[in-house]
Amino acid sequence: MCGVVGVVARNPVNQLIYDSLLLLQHRGQDAAGLATWHDQFFSMHKAFGLVRDVFRTRNMRSLPGNSGIGHVRYPTAGSSQSVEEAQPFYVNAPFGISFVHNGNLTNWRQLREELFTIDRRHINTNSDSEVLLNVYAHELQRAATGPELSQDEVFEAVAAVHRRARGAYAVVSQIADFGLVAFRDPNGIRPLCLGRNMTDKGEEWMVASESVAVTGCGFELIRDVEPGEAIIVDLDGNLTSRQCAENPRLNPCVFEYVYFARPDSTVDGVSVYDARLRMGVYLAENVAKNLRLADIDVVMPIPDSARPSAMQLAAHLKLDYREGFIKNRYIGRTFIMPGQEVRKKSVRQKLSAIPMEFRGKNVLLVDDSIVRGTTSRQIVDMARAAGANKVFFASAAPPVRFPNVYGIDMPTVSELIATGRDVDDVAKEIGVDGLVYQDLHDLEQSLRDLNPRFAGFESSCFSGEYVTGDVDEAYLNLLAEGRENGRDVPDVTD
Repeated sequence: MCGVVGVVARNPVNQLIYDSLLLLQHRGQDAAGLATWHDQFFSMHKAFGLVRDVFRTRNMRSLPGNSGIGHVRYPTAGSSQSVEEAQPFYVNAPFGISFVHNGNLTNWRQLREELFTIDRRHINTNSDSEVLLNVYAHELQRAATGPELSQDEVFEAVAAVHRRARGAYAVVSQIADFGLVAFRDPNGIRPLCLGRNMTDKGEEWMVASESVAVTGCGFELIRDVEPGEAIIVDLDGNLTSRQCAENPRLNPCVFEYVYFARPDSTVDGVSVYDARLRMGVYLAENVAKNLRLADIDVVMPIPDSARPSAMQLAAHLKLDYREGFIKNRYIGRTFIMPGQEVRKKSVRQKLSAIPMEFRGKNVLLVDDSIVRGTTSRQIVDMARAAGANKVFFASAAPPVRFPNVYGIDMPTVSELIATGRDVDDVAKEIGVDGLVYQDLHDLEQSLRDLNPRFAGFESSCFSGEYVTGDVDEAYLNLLAEGRENGRDVPDVTD
């Protein structure tokens, strides 16, 4: 999971893109990059680290131009130690293209082979994003009929990408002397939205992974980019859009609402905060069915993403609500930390308990999800050490039992605590006196309550059903084998 942004403005965009990347920092903390277009040249800077550490004054001065793109990277098992695999990527033919991508291709191996043997294009990293860029570049070259691109030719190239690529992708690109091109996969798995700012000089446009980057930079949120849709903003600020997929369907990733997206974002017409409140209502009903409410003295959230669900659950069940854990704001999100040992250390650094809220009480802890179980186990231990009498646990998401292949780092079942275990087994593993999960139907219904337009959802990590239809057991075994051997794993840092 990563964050992407693109801007066409009337003034230099380097500071604007920097600010938007700060607002998307929660989507990736491993690397950051920015590329601008000015006076017939692309300028680019990217490096490992947080946005505030990657860009210094000298870097910002070297990024002139009124059009640009940016990226924050989320690390996974396939991540390289080479900064060359950070984004943006760039190819000089045809025309010159800079490119950022959020998602993951499921057929990247096949596409890479086709690029080598048929399209005769070279891939210089192990990133599926570079594969997607070269497929896009090749299709632009095929569509172009003259020295200058037309909008029809760009839309034709995006349609060809949709026919060839499988998986999740939200893309923002710059084409030299042409403008900004953004598009989204036909299932709309990864989010992408459009914003506008009216100035005395004319319209300015921004596309970004989440609305918080748009509104936080003073732009007006216009709408989400539709699944399969492509948007072109030329260098004069004129916007054109077209549906480029044959059978687009809105199947967003539910984990965006559960964990990844900021609560102050709106994704595909749904307020993430409102969605988490709805999840709390449905979870409350499940808690009431499976636990004795008389045994619960207080409800506490695991900050921050579980807070809305915990508040609503407590209110619905008429239970006391308390903040028992204090979060260190200077520690990154542990789920997207690279490596299990780093995650274990970071949990203790990130959270500390307030003993007076736990001492002698039966506590119901509410978290957004339980993935590996590492964080949950340590938090339960902290609650008991702080004096809790009994510790119950409620997850606002269903059991995570299957790999995600669309850009979230849960590629093997061996890492998932719920795989092969029932609820009682997981409760024993994380050391709680009772455990309640959200039902998948209720999770999806909480989103449909807010947007009936959803055709379905990308809920594969809960259900094992993959919306692209090209993921089977053999594919998952190959992915797991590559991860364990440290080879042939796509750098899904997108």
